[in-house]
Amino acid sequence: MPALASHRKPRTRGRTTPAVGLTTVALASVTLLSTQSATAAPAEPKPSIEEVQKKVDALYRQAGTATQQYNKAKAASAEQRSKVDALLEAAAKRADKLNETRRELGSYAAAQYRGGSIAPTATFFLADDPQSYFDQDQLMARMTSRQQKAVADFRTQQKEAAAKRAEATKSLETLTASQASLRTSKQQVQTKLTEARTLLSQLTAEEKARLAELERKKEAEAERKADELARQQAEKEKAAADEAPKTNTGSGTGTGTGTGSGSGYSSKAEKVLAFARAQIGKPYVWGATGPSSYDCSGLTQAAWKAAGVALPRTTWDQVKVGTRVSTANLRPGDLVFFYDDISHVGIYKGGGMMIHAPKPGANVREESIYYMPIYGSVRPS
Repeated sequence: MPALASHRKPRTRGRTTPAVGLTTVALASVTLLSTQSATAAPAEPKPSIEEVQKKVDALYRQAGTATQQYNKAKAASAEQRSKVDALLEAAAKRADKLNETRRELGSYAAAQYRGGSIAPTATFFLADDPQSYFDQDQLMARMTSRQQKAVADFRTQQKEAAAKRAEATKSLETLTASQASLRTSKQQVQTKLTEARTLLSQLTAEEKARLAELERKKEAEAERKADELARQQAEKEKAAADEAPKTNTGSGTGTGTGTGSGSGYSSKAEKVLAFARAQIGKPYVWGATGPSSYDCSGLTQAAWKAAGVALPRTTWDQVKVGTRVSTANLRPGDLVFFYDDISHVGIYKGGGMMIHAPKPGANVREESIYYMPIYGSVRPS
């Protein structure tokens, strides 16, 4: 008997398909991740201590430059505002005069209207004294001409004043916008400074110690150079003192040589340094001119003001005041400027040292003039 065909359906293996699919996806993911890891850009290496120090120093210098730009714009804005106020006051006075003239002309016109019922020709012939009328009529005509000229002059002056006022206002708006832009730029620099400080705060104890050691070495080198300058200046002064008896005839009194020399300058310098010493310990604040805080040029300006000398607001203008002197010939009270962009200034106190408002986060202090690259020096006259 033939065997019967089986009608039982073969078992399916569908249940194992998902496992195969998951395995495939997992393998693909691992492969993808491996590929991404292999092709991803390597993480930036951590900057060295020397690089951190350079970055912070550069940011402080940028902040100093931005501060001087802000100070310049602020001073120009104040000067321009004074001009605008003067123009507005002048325009108001001219307007008052113009209104007064208009009232006078209005009164005359009203009087002429009230007497205008008789024509001028008839009035002339009917007048008891024609010559008197003629003289009066000519006088009135001349007065009218003068008043008309006065009105024209006032209107011209008013237009000129309005034009100047508009020009000054536009200039002031430009300065204000520039000042706002500088403030924004300053804020951007401060953001960078914050980033640098954050970077410094993330240093390990060992890294902080290394950074402090770098700073000590920098200060020690600056002080070494200051001591050398002090030694050279002392030798120069001694030589000058030894030479004085040979050249002194014994009559009269010396007045010093060169601009800013002599007892007059020394007296002023003493007042400058006395003021500067009294500010030691007060914080550096950009744009500040005292009395509780200063920026670098704000301190020098205030110190020389105490001696009766008015200095400009910015380092860029202060460097133009007085006589240029070499580093070897520095005297107490002289101004020492730093960096190629002349963005910092200090007051020389002698012995290669200065008093200055250093940078954000620091206080007014004494420091070697060699701590920063010297641009040049001046002796205010």
